Amino acid sequence: MAPASNVVPDYAGSPVALKYIKRGYTMFFKHGVMLLLVPLAASLVLELGNLYQTGDLSRLWEVAKQTDLTFNLVSAVACCSVLLGVLVSMFLMQQRPVYLVDYHVYRAPDSWKVTRAQFDAIVAATKDFSEDSLQFMSKVLHRSGLGDETYAPPSLTNVPMDLTMSAARTEFEQIAFSAVKDLLNKTGVQPRQIGIIITNSSLFNTTPSLSATIMNHFKMSSKTLNYNLAGMGCSAGVIAIDLARQMLQLYPDSYALVVSTENLTYNWYPGTNKGMLMTNTLFRVGGAAVLLSNKRREAWRSKYTLRHVVRTNLAANDAAYGCVFETEDDSGVRGVKLSKELMSVAGEALKANITTLGPLVLPFSEQLLFAANMVARRVLGRKRVKPYVPDFTTAFNHICIHTGGRGVIDEIEKHLRLNAKIIEPSRAALFRYGNVSSSSIWYVLSYIESFRGVRRGDAVWQLGFGSGFKCNSAVWVANRRVEEPHKAWEGFDVSRMLAELSKC
Repeated sequence: MAPASNVVPDYAGSPVALKYIKRGYTMFFKHGVMLLLVPLAASLVLELGNLYQTGDLSRLWEVAKQTDLTFNLVSAVACCSVLLGVLVSMFLMQQRPVYLVDYHVYRAPDSWKVTRAQFDAIVAATKDFSEDSLQFMSKVLHRSGLGDETYAPPSLTNVPMDLTMSAARTEFEQIAFSAVKDLLNKTGVQPRQIGIIITNSSLFNTTPSLSATIMNHFKMSSKTLNYNLAGMGCSAGVIAIDLARQMLQLYPDSYALVVSTENLTYNWYPGTNKGMLMTNTLFRVGGAAVLLSNKRREAWRSKYTLRHVVRTNLAANDAAYGCVFETEDDSGVRGVKLSKELMSVAGEALKANITTLGPLVLPFSEQLLFAANMVARRVLGRKRVKPYVPDFTTAFNHICIHTGGRGVIDEIEKHLRLNAKIIEPSRAALFRYGNVSSSSIWYVLSYIESFRGVRRGDAVWQLGFGSGFKCNSAVWVANRRVEEPHKAWEGFDVSRMLAELSKC
């Protein structure tokens, strides 16, 4: 693993920063055109209203009937033409709002719970690993930030393990069917009302697809559009949201269902490569079902409105592309290898993503400080002027960080200078559920809603990392006050978690 200093590089003075700053402002001005058209249309309406009240329009009409057109009449016609053009442009450029009606995160039955000690014993009982490999996995597990109430499927906790396709399908169906059923019951939406369904699972993909599996189980309409995202890692949850957003711009009056999960059974690694053993220790059972809509009538009850999605992909870089890679080890055993450059690559992706996101969300004062710091460092030198890291807590009330591991959360906290309170929900999700891949950001948000509540107007930042290498952000704004105790967090003792984590 790379040194901590390499996790989030000095992006304030990096040449790549200018490219991503330009991209951020390009996105800002793209949406800003609409902001300029609104006051222009308003001013034209006021001008025409003034001409009408003073009687100029009536007089101009009489003059037009009796004489040649005057300058004032030409002005009036021009105003009407421009107003019509502005209104047409606003109509064509208008984007449909994307509402997050509700979501549900899966909580496995208590029989699936596995403590760290139990996990060590199960792995040893398989007799697939050397003593060195067992010690390595145990060491990683006990330093990972996971607690003793995470979940693993029976296919892995029963010895001998059942690593068949049938067992993997059973694991997926238990998670996905349960999450979708509870969500639809909660919202009152019928399966046949779903117009778009998107599933994402990086490593487990079947024929028929996972999205078709859900459609079949719930007997959805043949008109439902289904998509299945594969191989996109732990950030695929945000990618799925972005795909749903794009589809909802094309299909009015629709519901979109997003199901994010990962499969442990099919991706267990019984080999000896330490870079591949990491996934055995960190990943646990989890999944989320999310209901989105562009229906105006859903605005009143929906929890959030999607404001921005910023996606960063470093796949053109060989080191980034290969830092999370599915392959065989020297013995021909399939697994996912995590390279030593992973943390450094994640830092580069984060740097690019937040540099693009900043102009869209940060207040002008923070942007001004950041710009001034960049100029000062270029003029006076990087060694003489320390880099300025924007305060993202001025833009966001809540931050949901992907629970990739304790080290990931620690470094983001350190280098973005976030306080312990805003990081706590991410630590809690890691402690209670482990790394649940792309669904982790929803477990973090459910913790916030359960223990703190979200006020109307609060901004929520969901941040995910994944193979490729990708860093993706989704920004939501609360439509109403949300204080909801989620079943996933029933009985959770926050003080006990904090006490246990403080000992590590």
